[in-house]
Amino acid sequence: MPQTRTGAPTISDVAKAAGVGRATAARTLGGYGYVSPQMQAKVLEAAEDLGYRTNALARSMSTGVTHTLGVIVADVGNSFFSGVLRGIADTARMHSIDTLVISTDESREKEISAINALINKRVDGIIISTAARTLAAAGHIAQARDQGIPVILVDRALPGLGLDEVVIDNRAAARDAIRCLIQAGHRRIAFVWGPPAPSRPTLRRELVDAASDNLFTESERLEGYLDALDDEGIPFDPELIMTGEKTSEHAREEMLRMFDLPAAPTAVFCTESDAVIGALRAIRERGLRIPEDISLIGFDDNPWAEVMNPPLSMIAQPMHELGVQAAQRLLDRIENGQGEPERITLTTQLIHRESVATFNQGA
Repeated sequence: MPQTRTGAPTISDVAKAAGVGRATAARTLGGYGYVSPQMQAKVLEAAEDLGYRTNALARSMSTGVTHTLGVIVADVGNSFFSGVLRGIADTARMHSIDTLVISTDESREKEISAINALINKRVDGIIISTAARTLAAAGHIAQARDQGIPVILVDRALPGLGLDEVVIDNRAAARDAIRCLIQAGHRRIAFVWGPPAPSRPTLRRELVDAASDNLFTESERLEGYLDALDDEGIPFDPELIMTGEKTSEHAREEMLRMFDLPAAPTAVFCTESDAVIGALRAIRERGLRIPEDISLIGFDDNPWAEVMNPPLSMIAQPMHELGVQAAQRLLDRIENGQGEPERITLTTQLIHRESVATFNQGA
């Protein structure tokens, strides 16, 4: 007695039903080689009737294309990276491309493992917001590049690596924020997140050198802070710079230390959301009021900033657009190959709310 077939339909089944050769069915369903429109129509109709599903792994092995992008970010739970991921996924979806996302928790070791995993999964390209601070620490990224895998850096640049970068103008964003505070009369402006120096730099050159070990975003924001002080002839005071580990608790401790200075800060610029949270805790702990006693501007506009009392002035980053631009650039590289690396720089917006007040120096 003939056995009844119970398995999933194969390419051979589709070819038989369409009345074509197996090679013709394979080319049509695999998306490679030439097949006449008439034959394509027959094969696709037969595949639909039989409920045939393409074996993506087999197709990728025959074509070298998986229609998958790899994305590596520092913290998938961070609202900034969530916004960037949404832009990447939306763009990829428009091109019928899937995304694989890996979060590294700012760990270089996890980032190396992530790169290797994506290479092994044969992704067509990689978008990465790297935890590497120097070219010497980015060998794993160079390895992917040297294997011919298109790689795009998003949010965090590594000049000299020879890759496309999609970033914001961090330096200009910080400079605009500090200028806003200076125009309101503030001269003692705290900078909360600074370089991870083991001891507090006492000279500006030492500070800049220590900041060179920071992520691209952090060092650029510090440069913008210093630019604004220079523009107005305001002396640099290292005591107003937070150093050490980057946590909300350490930001709180550093703000409390600054409040005990003989000339305490009258304003604070926070370069990350966690820095804002730490500063707010210190301000509340000392019983100070925003903006009557101290003004504040933060980085990364979040929904909670608008509903605070008072609403906080924040720098808004084009998170979704960063993702869109990174994905579009990667798709272009996949389609057209490598060329001279480019940096795409997007602008930010300073959202003025109610956390900045005029400071009367004679009061």
